[in-house]
Amino acid sequence: MELIQNTADLSAYLAANEAVDHHHPVVRQTAARLAEGVADSYAYARAAYEFVRDAIPHSADAGDPRVTWRASDVLEQRTGICHAKAHALAALLRAEDIPTALCYQRLLHDDGGGHAVHGLVAVRFRSAWHRQDPRGNRRGVDAQFSLDGERLAWIPDRQSNELDYPVLYAEPHPAVLGALQSAPDRSHLWQTLPSTL
Repeated sequence: MELIQNTADLSAYLAANEAVDHHHPVVRQTAARLAEGVADSYAYARAAYEFVRDAIPHSADAGDPRVTWRASDVLEQRTGICHAKAHALAALLRAEDIPTALCYQRLLHDDGGGHAVHGLVAVRFRSAWHRQDPRGNRRGVDAQFSLDGERLAWIPDRQSNELDYPVLYAEPHPAVLGALQSAPDRSHLWQTLPSTL
């Protein structure tokens, strides 16, 4: 699949915004801690990815009702769904000047009750974009950081009307961000997350 930048200007993928608030002290402190002793930006990106994937539980897996959407809140409260975790990873990578985009898939809900939009990121290395999924591993999910072929949580099943959206966003998609910002808890969020973009 060919990934499509929504702006030709790479600086847009380094910018801070409301959700990817990489100037926040919590983001900066976390980035500085992760950067200690790493050899290069690739090693830092892997460390940041593994930290968000493994140290911040996906709220559905953990049974946590809280909804986070701002990167600093995700890092501080240590919880979030896929979109929130993608915002946190994007902030940590952008804090160290690694261009990072937000991207999406349309997948069936685990319970088979319709589709939902799933969030992940793409990082820019070797003059190309590489998608990474920091959702968090669990039984049946083994996502890994990789620049040599994707190791995502899920591969969309076209027979089930699942798909990869090719657009790389510099900011969260408004439909996703609006649902996250307005949800009082995760059970409400499950009812309002978009099923398509």
